[in-house]
Parts: sequence; structure tokens; C-alpha cells
Amino acid sequence: MTLSLTDTLSGDREEFEPSGDAVLLYVCGLTVSDDPHLGHARLWVQADILHRWLAHEGYDVRHVENVTDVNEKITARVGEREDWESEADVARHYTDEVLSRMRDLNLLRAEVYPRVSEHVPEIVELVETLIEGGYAYESNGSVYFDVSEFEGYGKLSNQTVDELEEQGDPDERAEKRNPADFALWKAGGVGADAVEEHRKHEHDGELPEGQTWESPWGEGRPGWHIECSAMSMTHLGDTLDIHMGGQDLVFPHHENEIAQSEAATGQRFANYWLHVGFMQAGSEKMSSSLGNYFTVGDAVREFGTNVLRTFYASAEYRSQQAYTEETIEEARRRWERLERAYETAVEHADDADALTKTEDSEFRDDLAAARAGFEAAMNDDLNAREAMAELLEVANAVNRHVEAGAPYDYPALRDAIEFFEEYGEGVFGLQFGDVTEGEAEIAEDLVELVLDVREEERDAGNYERADDLRDRLQALGVEVEDSDDGPSYRFD
Repeated sequence: MTLSLTDTLSGDREEFEPSGDAVLLYVCGLTVSDDPHLGHARLWVQADILHRWLAHEGYDVRHVENVTDVNEKITARVGEREDWESEADVARHYTDEVLSRMRDLNLLRAEVYPRVSEHVPEIVELVETLIEGGYAYESNGSVYFDVSEFEGYGKLSNQTVDELEEQGDPDERAEKRNPADFALWKAGGVGADAVEEHRKHEHDGELPEGQTWESPWGEGRPGWHIECSAMSMTHLGDTLDIHMGGQDLVFPHHENEIAQSEAATGQRFANYWLHVGFMQAGSEKMSSSLGNYFTVGDAVREFGTNVLRTFYASAEYRSQQAYTEETIEEARRRWERLERAYETAVEHADDADALTKTEDSEFRDDLAAARAGFEAAMNDDLNAREAMAELLEVANAVNRHVEAGAPYDYPALRDAIEFFEEYGEGVFGLQFGDVTEGEAEIAEDLVELVLDVREEERDAGNYERADDLRDRLQALGVEVEDSDDGPSYRFD
């Protein structure tokens, strides 16, 4: 069965055909202004499952995922901590946090994680191309995309130009030809109103304005939408095979990406648009701005990577997913069923009563049916929920076979083990037979114990001894950061 995907642009389920030898996959990454939460991680894991399935099917995958490190939300946090003296300082802290949490979730590494701050020359060049083509215009040092000049604007979100409301900040209104025009380049730094809107702390003195760059139109900053076009085209070319992001990015972000990219190149920007549904917390979308989120770091420490990945794989990527105590508990039970079945299969395959010529035809038929079902589900628009059900059926089949008693069907048990490893590990990113989670919990407890002792030394005025404990932890690969809220740490 050939892989089919639901393309947001066409609205149809379409057979997947890559444009070349490698699949060009671009994932809209995170604005690094806060700790990543489980809603962000849902996109990460779904993109990872897509990457893994494409690789399983024999494709070479060129996966690029951007990091937005230039944004007013980042600027608003300057000065919140003593060492956050610039927008770049804040961005670096949260970029490090994002990449660490990605590793915690056992994600395959992208080919590159491009930052906006290192692609400003490409952004300026792309804006110049749009001006030369008559699609953009300069106004008071800013540059705007003229949506009326691009035929088909609104095709992704199924809107017409006449139906669109004004885009951008209110202070842009007098500078734009059309209310729906959007900024490609913004003159000057971040405005005080934007900083006030997003800051989370008291700030004495002048408000930060963020980093600016020289351009043909004067000093300024790139607009949000142009960044992804410049980064994706720099690393993957004019046309992507798959562009993936959250549903909240359909408009205006992805709509604007299509317009500016296709206007600049004359080529189709992406052949397939995949959008991942929201993570729901109660009746609302999980969101940093609403404060109704659970950070990835806290979730990994509390539940473990395997439970979280089982949770994410238990829902179709296009649907909304609810985060509740019940849904996490259900994921934990599912993971434990899978883990026990894998361990049972390994134990009994290595038993003296596991024989080469013993044949359990029902067990073998169950495995064959599960394999066919898993592959059919994944090829059916990445239906991970149904594929997970097939993985659980293999667990049931292993248990039935072992409960029937010796002698055991060694070839079938071996096939079951390979099924768990090929699909559970290879596609869903689970880690069977892995004891690192328990060991990691012990390691974290020991680090926290040392930090408690260090705090006691500091309270007693023994700063040299406290510094020595920090240095020893660092030598062991534990990076300690002090703040007004107390010390925090991460494993390098």
C-alpha cells in the first residue's frame, strides 16, 4: 500500500510522491521565548514519527526544523535574569532548553536547526527579490508584501483578499497599501508596546528594543513570515516535499509563506501541507500565553519518555488531543503492556523450551495480520492510533502464546521481538529493554541531593566549598545555573 497524506491545501487525501531522491521535510519550529510544553512536543513527536516512517519505507529524509530566535516575545524577557542582557542571551537559553528536551523525547535529529539570526542576509536578499518583482514595497523604512499582487492569496486558508482583516500591528496601518498586507521587514527595533504586552517581569529604565540589522531600507528586523521562507529555501531549495506545522499556523503564517515564496521563485512552494491538531488542556488549547501548560522537562521527569511517546502515538496527528490525568494514565498502562510483552517474548525466546520446530499457527497468523495492519494504518495518512492498536495486538498474542505453556514457538517469538523493535522502536521511537529511565531518576535524585548540600554550604557562608561542589558536578556533565528562584541543572 502506498503512503497517502491529507494535504491541507487541496483538502484531499493524496498519494505521496517525492519530487526527487530525498524527501524534503520542513517543520515549523518553536519561537524560543519560554520552556517548551507538551503542545509543542506534540508537533515534534508527530514530525518524528513521519520522519521515521518515511525512513522505514526506504526514503532518504532531509529534515530541517527552524528555531525562531528573533521575536518580540524573546526581547520582552531581556533583564528578567541577571545574565539575560540581550535578546540573544534569552534565545540561547531557551534554544538550549528546546534541543535538550528534544533529546529527552528520543527524537531523530534534523539535518539542521537553522536560526533566524544567522539567516538575515538570505532574508534581505529574498525581500529584495520580491520588491524587484513588484510584489513588495518599501514604506518608512519597512517593507510590506502586497497581497493584491499575488494571484491565489488565501488558497491555503480558503479565504479571499476581500474577506481578510488587517494583519500586523495597528501602527502599520498608515504605512500599508492594503489592510491585509504583511511585513517582510520592520524598521527599527521592537516597539515599547510589544515589549509591555509580552514581558513577564518588572523592568526599570529603558525597555529593550531587541537586535537590529542593516538593510537597503535602513536598520530593522525581519518580519516573522519571511524567515521560514528564507531558511527553508536556503537549506532545501525552492520546492519542499512536505511542510509540517501546527494548525494554528495555517493563517497567517503558512498562507504568507506560500505567497512570498511562490512570488519570488515562480515555483510551487510545498507539495504537501500537513497540520497537527492542538493539544487541549481542559476546554482550551494548551498555550504558554494562557499558562495552562505542562513543560516537557517536567513531563519527562514525571512520566518518562516511553509513556509520553505512547501518549502521542495514541491519537491521529490531524485531530485534537486531550491532555488529562486519564489520558496519561491510559498511555502509561499501554506502555507497561508493551514493555511486559516484549520482556516476556525475550525471556521465553531464550528459554530451553523455545523450539525451532514448534509451530503455533494462530500466533504466527496474528503476527502477520498485525504487520499488515500496522503498515496499512501508517500508510493511511499516518494513522498512528490504529498502528498502536496493532502493536498492542502483538502484545496480546505474545501473552496468549506463553500462557498456553511450553514448548514455545521460537521463530514466532523472535518475529514478535523484531516486530516490537522494528515498529515500536523504529517508528514510534519507544525504547524496549532500556533501563536508562530508572537510572536517570536515581541520577537526578543524587544531583538534587548534592545541590541541597551546596545550598546549605552557601547559606553557611562556605562559598568556596559550594563552588567546588558545582565544579565537580560540571566535571561529571551536570551544568548548574543559579537564579533568584534557586539552582537548576541539566545534563550535558
